[in-house]
Amino acid sequence: MMITKSISASMMSLGLALVLTACGGEATQEAPQDTQATADTDCAPGVAVTNGWLALGAVEGNPAAVYFDLENTGATSRMIRSASVMGFGSAQLHQMGEWNLQPSMDELMQLDVPAGETVKFEPGSLHVMAMEPQEPLEVGSETETTLTFVGGDKCSFPVEVRAAGDEPMNHAEGEHDGMDHAE
Repeated sequence: MMITKSISASMMSLGLALVLTACGGEATQEAPQDTQATADTDCAPGVAVTNGWLALGAVEGNPAAVYFDLENTGATSRMIRSASVMGFGSAQLHQMGEWNLQPSMDELMQLDVPAGETVKFEPGSLHVMAMEPQEPLEVGSETETTLTFVGGDKCSFPVEVRAAGDEPMNHAEGEHDGMDHAE
């Protein structure tokens, strides 16, 4: 009985480590360019999405994570009810946290986007977990993510497919300060 619990705990730890790799971590290589504002969105009035990208799982067939900035320019808050990602069987809203001094990933049933604010989906925090990949995606290609809000409004936007650990650099926030770009 003790051996079974130990093996189960080890397998759960290994599974969490593999999933967390898709959800964040440090970049292992410099991205060639910034992910710019998303121009080809199909969003409800008052909703804007920029900087969309998808991090593939570290192991083919594992879940991927979608990151973006969601701005609510309207006068009332918007509530995200669900998400879907083209090329994946299912998707969930997730938030990273901590439980019992260990990292945890929790599914969110809904997420409030207050009026006049921007919610950032970023590694180590909020993300859309894209599960059950239907076919392999090529790094550098695009796929589409759709958010559904309470009331039925939708927001569909393209996301750039990136390799696990290949986070885009945010030049607007000075992440390249001190780098010598002359060479």
